[in-house]
Amino acid sequence: MGAATMGGGRGGRSGRRRRRANVMSEINVTPFVDVILVLLIIFMVSAPLLTAGVPITLPESSAKPLSADKDPISITIDKDGRVFIQETEVPVDEVVPKLEAIAKTGYDERIFVRGDTDAVYGTVMKVMGAISGAGYRNLGLVTVGSDG
Repeated sequence: MGAATMGGGRGGRSGRRRRRANVMSEINVTPFVDVILVLLIIFMVSAPLLTAGVPITLPESSAKPLSADKDPISITIDKDGRVFIQETEVPVDEVVPKLEAIAKTGYDERIFVRGDTDAVYGTVMKVMGAISGAGYRNLGLVTVGSDG
């Protein structure tokens, strides 16, 4: 007799049904904010490292900076005489064909030439002469501004 009253006639289950927990309708944004803050710190630290593709030492100048409404094409000549368009190394005699392929506005494209302080002057002039001879009109030299 005692065994029949123990389970209550339902095979050991109690007479109550379990209630499912209510679905939570709120979004926990704390992990999202944590991830965003970590990404913000990573981008703040890495952004200055991404500005110059080819490391060179620019000469100083007292000229005022030019205002630019869009990013120019950057041609860099390092101290070893290697020529780069943006961050891609190209031979000196292929500079003009590569420029013609990537110039969006044709001969009005703004082109900045960045020559290392220790670069051979003849190499810089050869590159600038080839670009100018091809008909590009907006050609400029990049220097570091001096405080004097």
